Amino acid sequence: MQEVFSVAVYDGTMRTKSNGSHLKALREKAGLSARDLGERIGVRHSNILFWENSGTLPRSGVLVPMAKALGVTVEELLGESKPRRVVHPGGKLGQVFEAVAELPRRQQRKIVEVVEALVKQSADS
Repeated sequence: MQEVFSVAVYDGTMRTKSNGSHLKALREKAGLSARDLGERIGVRHSNILFWENSGTLPRSGVLVPMAKALGVTVEELLGESKPRRVVHPGGKLGQVFEAVAELPRRQQRKIVEVVEALVKQSADS
């Protein structure tokens, strides 16, 4: 079944030296000792040191509290790049675009054409 997924599913047994050094770097960047981090997430500091030294990732139930304690996302904790922040328009513009999203596709396309023409006209001015 693993073949169906394009990315490996976390099973709690992933080990690499870089996992441990990455975890240690994140902990030190957050200004926490192994004992401090362990207290914040409810595990012994020896577990933190084991994960850092062995390169074994903590069990999945610890990942979210650990990421919060370190001030990072779970993705960053696992070594993935920081997800890009998606900015949606707010205020009146956001309300209008939400309403447009509810319209049939044909009407949405017409609105997009008008908005694109206005943006192009404004850019040319």
